Amino acid sequence: MIYLKTTEEIELMRAANTLVSQTLGEVAKWVAPGVTTNKLDSIAREFILDNGGRPACLGYEGFPGTLCIEVNEVVVHGFPSNYTLREGDIVGTDCVVELNGYNGDSCYTFPVGEVDEKLLRLCRVTKESLDLGVKACKEGARIGDVANAVQTYAERNGYSVVREMCGHGIGRDMHEDPEVPNYGRRGTGPLIKNGMCLSIEPMINMGSRNIVILSDGWTCRTRDRKPSAHYEHTVAIVDGHTEVLTTFSYVEQVLKDRSI
Repeated sequence: MIYLKTTEEIELMRAANTLVSQTLGEVAKWVAPGVTTNKLDSIAREFILDNGGRPACLGYEGFPGTLCIEVNEVVVHGFPSNYTLREGDIVGTDCVVELNGYNGDSCYTFPVGEVDEKLLRLCRVTKESLDLGVKACKEGARIGDVANAVQTYAERNGYSVVREMCGHGIGRDMHEDPEVPNYGRRGTGPLIKNGMCLSIEPMINMGSRNIVILSDGWTCRTRDRKPSAHYEHTVAIVDGHTEVLTTFSYVEQVLKDRSI
């Protein structure tokens, strides 16, 4: 069942999504060669708790971390660990925050140190496909329009789209209806209406779209072990307009300051 939010609920969603965006900005300060993914996880957890939120992934159906950590070929749902980031890695940090009973959800894939141009292009195209998915997400369109926008752009650039994992509705629960795939046909799927809150999250592979789930029951990686990138925004349909509730501005400011 698709749950349409009231104006008051969307304001609560906005606050939760601001906090998750700020959390990723805090994590951005620590992404560097020599840092463990456990350290990134502890930074995120402490920041969320210090700001009155709850790390929604931590303990969810047994998940052991605040962040889903996605290094190189890991598509989604990787565990924080003692893995030490290396020069040339990419690392996705998928985070969900609950604040005042509502959830915010976002993901950013970071380059670690000096990264090969082929990996940077994968990240850039994935992020651009997210932007196109958000642009297609508007009142009166259908979920298939969003999905097709992501798929078409990624595949035109020579990449493949993971099909088993997808975006979703969001609100009081981390995952609500409808599912928001990253592939599909325009004009299909649920109608996008005022009050919908959706997490749009392209997961794009450099090689084959095929994935495997590891023995921990969570970690999803590419079957061919080629890299994957993942970016996510949460949006709300308000008075006929699409508002992006998350922002990468906190992350991008940190990355800009580092490059100066």
